[in-house]
Amino acid sequence: MIFGRRATPLPTAEQALPGRPTQPFTLADRHLLLDAPLVTDEVPDGLEVALFGLGCFWGAEEIFWQTRGVWSTSVGYAGGITPHPTYEEVCSGRTGHTEAVRVVFDPQLVSFADLVKIFFEVHDPTQGMRQGNDIGTQYRSAIYTFSDAQAEVARALTEQFGAELSRRGWDPITTEVAPAPTYFYAEDYHQQYLAKNPNGYRCHSATGVKFPQE
Repeated sequence: MIFGRRATPLPTAEQALPGRPTQPFTLADRHLLLDAPLVTDEVPDGLEVALFGLGCFWGAEEIFWQTRGVWSTSVGYAGGITPHPTYEEVCSGRTGHTEAVRVVFDPQLVSFADLVKIFFEVHDPTQGMRQGNDIGTQYRSAIYTFSDAQAEVARALTEQFGAELSRRGWDPITTEVAPAPTYFYAEDYHQQYLAKNPNGYRCHSATGVKFPQE
């Protein structure tokens, strides 16, 4: 995505950019690939929401929209301070947000646990404020949960995968597990970016470690 120097400490409220009261751009009505609305602040009955940060959101979204049972995906910014940030502001390191993928899914077809396992297998959760050559607070690893049940699953699977990584000589997991914060949609050109730009940048700095079999 964007390489070079990036500030790695999270900003304080005093250091954060002020942002704005409303979204400064418009979005498409529909997901480019899935037969679903793009903006899904209210999801249909029977569906659930997951929110992950795992590095550059272009390649991360592609992985989830290809997953059976996923109804819709979008990319945006989560876990920060600045309201309605722009991409350039997030990249400055002065909003506190991480690039995030919002996944609306049918739990009858794919469980939240299944999504968490995919999340851990397709990136490196030990790198802190980076993924590969992408360095900065916006590339940190995060699982943001929408219920006590999701939080319990996320913590248990983080511990389980962390033990497997440790057994194989990897550093401790740095993934943040926290209640879901306000999610701000990213600009329209970021949505389903790799469907619009098939040869675009993908950062999959994965460990190569598979989730241990139960």
